[in-house]
Amino acid sequence: MGWRMDAANIGGRAAVQIIRDIATLRRAVDALKLGRKSVALVPTMGALHAGHLSLVRMARRVADHVVVSIFVNPTQFGPNEDFAAYPRDEAHDAALLVEEGAALLWAPDVSVMYPPGHATHIAVAELGADYCGAARPGHFDGVATVVAKLFNQVRPDIAIFGEKDWQQLAIIRRMARDLDFAIDILGAPIARDPDGLALSSRNAYLTAEQRAAAAAFPAALRAAAAAIAGGGAVAAALADAEATIRAGGFASVDYVALADADSLERLTEYRPPARLLAAARIGTTRLIDNLAVE
Repeated sequence: MGWRMDAANIGGRAAVQIIRDIATLRRAVDALKLGRKSVALVPTMGALHAGHLSLVRMARRVADHVVVSIFVNPTQFGPNEDFAAYPRDEAHDAALLVEEGAALLWAPDVSVMYPPGHATHIAVAELGADYCGAARPGHFDGVATVVAKLFNQVRPDIAIFGEKDWQQLAIIRRMARDLDFAIDILGAPIARDPDGLALSSRNAYLTAEQRAAAAAFPAALRAAAAAIAGGGAVAAALADAEATIRAGGFASVDYVALADADSLERLTEYRPPARLLAAARIGTTRLIDNLAVE
């Protein structure tokens, strides 16, 4: 059954309702929608940071009520990835959501999301084959499947996703169109630390030395985006960015690419709308980032 946090435990502010079963969730969302009120969904895997909270604030601006989901989705992790080690702190996350005014926290167990006999999955084909999809086979199929389930469970009017994972955002927008979800999919600008590093739950894995070195990643992308926007050769700008990232202390670079912002097609010459996409590993931690090229 769903249950409500004791507001006295989190500064006396209004409580956020934490729900774990679908029947309770649907009753609660129906109650939020009374009087033709709108609902925005912010899907997360928890370990909330300022980037996630910026999505919640955006959701509050565009809808009457905000539902946040926390579910560490096993189907989007590969066999050698960090599912078991992925940071989890629901009590802290819930306290942050109280501060941000979220109405509901949807926090189902794996057995609720994938009950015994679950056999239906979404395949995203070519949109998920390149970039992070090439390094993480099956990842975006897992993302699309769980997001489709969240859409059906919460039935929001709007869903907010961060632009940090641009490939994921493009795939979800395509899925929503292809499967006729009557949901507005909005992208929220990337939240960054003062040195430019995109906020990520995985930043917590970095040592102090790695965290200082990681600033080379966004700096290399900014330089490449400026070079391309200024008329420089795309191939040269991408090669320079990769070299700069490696020289900055990264062990490897999965990709640095210029892509069509909508179709994700790799571009060898600049044409708008375009996005610079990149992923690289520092120590054992894989970071992603992207920039608009304008």
